[in-house]
Amino acid sequence: MIPFLNLVPGPDADDVRAAIERVVTRGWFVLGPELDAFEKEFAAAAGSAHAVGVGTGTDALALALRAAGLRAGDEVITAPLSAAYSALAIMMAGARPVFADIDPDRLTLDPAKVEAAITPKSRAIMPVHLYGQAADMPALMRIAARHNLVVIEDCCQAHFATCAGQPVGSFGIAAAYSFYPTKNLGALGDGGAITTGSADLAARLRRLRNGGQTDRYHHGEFGVNSRLDEMQAAILRARLSWVPRWTDERRRLAAEYRRQLKDAPVVVPAEHDSGHVYHLFPILSRDRAALQAQLKARGIETLIHYPVPIPRQPALAAEHPSNCPVADRICAEVLSLPLHPGMSSADVATVTAAVHAFSAAHP
Repeated sequence: MIPFLNLVPGPDADDVRAAIERVVTRGWFVLGPELDAFEKEFAAAAGSAHAVGVGTGTDALALALRAAGLRAGDEVITAPLSAAYSALAIMMAGARPVFADIDPDRLTLDPAKVEAAITPKSRAIMPVHLYGQAADMPALMRIAARHNLVVIEDCCQAHFATCAGQPVGSFGIAAAYSFYPTKNLGALGDGGAITTGSADLAARLRRLRNGGQTDRYHHGEFGVNSRLDEMQAAILRARLSWVPRWTDERRRLAAEYRRQLKDAPVVVPAEHDSGHVYHLFPILSRDRAALQAQLKARGIETLIHYPVPIPRQPALAAEHPSNCPVADRICAEVLSLPLHPGMSSADVATVTAAVHAFSAAHP
């Protein structure tokens, strides 16, 4: 059996246990020293001046949009291929998601489609750095500058990735991260953070995550209750130093997949930047259902990220989303192969051999 991933702490287990024990012994569980320290350490690792810990990656997106001044009726252009939470966060902020189709090669926002989607109500662009690969940020930033649009980056699948040598999250005015357990930097529960270079924006985000309080029991504006707790902050601090070696391992495994799948009749999306951090390793197949079934029969677990384009989700029907045919096609063909730290080269060889065996039986 080759599982899709393994969430049990491995080499980092002693560090995680020590962090948990530290929090329990201290007896301080919300808005304490662990969160303060993690925010500073994560900001430094992400190449940002400030980080604000919140309850989830979805909250990170929604609060970043609110702090940036988005209001009801504003439109935010985003990607149709992602977890639906990216669009739901826009709705949580009171704005309307507008979907621009994706580049069929990079699988992130197509800059030309973004520019075509701009209307007088457009206020922001929210690119999603998908599967660990950055969107085409230089092109998107040029469009944003031409049309005076705010850029909020969704970095929930791209911890510490780069684009043209620049860290993701450092292009727009703010960026959102998720620490859901499956992420490249994962907590043992939910968690998220917003990074920004603006001290004023960071200060407002800290108020918004804590009920809009200016000080205790004094609520200056409408806020929410979304705070990264001390336990998860401590666990994330313990794991932060492991991320570079985990990323190296992900890149090594991805390179082996690419080499061994070179002649297989499946499409492996291109690596457009060496800063790709391989949160997932997707392939494309027109015979996806049959391929997934054969891999399962051989004990290889796979997942589909994502089977339904966000504009086709019933939850978005009232937003009158436009058609995105490239995203429709990708969602019908994409299949994620196992890739996680702890996998061996032999595991990759087993998976790729199974793909080749399927290809031979289904020319």
